[in-house]
Amino acid sequence: MLTFKNRTALITGAGRGIGKAIAETLAKHGVTVICVSKSAESCGATAAAIVAAGGKAKALAVDVADGAAIAQASEALLKEFPTIDILVNNAGITRDGLLFRMSEADWNDVIATNLTSCFHWTKLIGRPMTRARWGRIVNITSVSGVIGNAGQANYSAAKAGMIGLTKTLAREFAGRSVTVNAVAPGFIKTDMTTEFVNNPEASAKILEAVPLKRFGESADIANLATYLCSEEAGYITGQVFNVDGGMAM
Repeated sequence: MLTFKNRTALITGAGRGIGKAIAETLAKHGVTVICVSKSAESCGATAAAIVAAGGKAKALAVDVADGAAIAQASEALLKEFPTIDILVNNAGITRDGLLFRMSEADWNDVIATNLTSCFHWTKLIGRPMTRARWGRIVNITSVSGVIGNAGQANYSAAKAGMIGLTKTLAREFAGRSVTVNAVAPGFIKTDMTTEFVNNPEASAKILEAVPLKRFGESADIANLATYLCSEEAGYITGQVFNVDGGMAM
């Protein structure tokens, strides 16, 4: 059992997939979780399920691509909660296409949602962590940001940017006992990968590059992220952990 001392966590993209799994796993360890997503219905469902299971959760609908909305939400949260000790930047979208066919809007939407949102949330939620001299920040990046992926120039650039942000903030926050790490999932069974997972030809081609020859589960990411948020992970910072079945060895 990992150690959490009356901690509160904010998880973006918590309405489904990896974010939902992280919220549920942290809640099982007694953490109060703030479930953020653009859809009030999806984050509300996650929070309701956690409460029904005996945990503590709050739902908050925020468009993470909107910096002003994040600022407003953060201000309200920091009045409601004495401290927000854990931040998991997980929200993400894809707008895939080869570079020459990619629109500027598709580029900007992915960068804003996947990368710039991390800047806003961390700047606003991270400052009280540094004052409290304790905090955990986990950025959910991607193997696409580590090795690249054809057809995902915007997504790969955003996820690689998260890695650079992680390493820089780990250095900036280390003196205040706030750790910053990243988890890079490979092909995980989520709504985002359904079209590949359910397509025998596409999935076979993908699994050729995965030494373990299977897709990962959301729990594989949630378990590692939860550890990185615990007391036991206090001497780990600035690291990127690939959870990809061996793709990026």
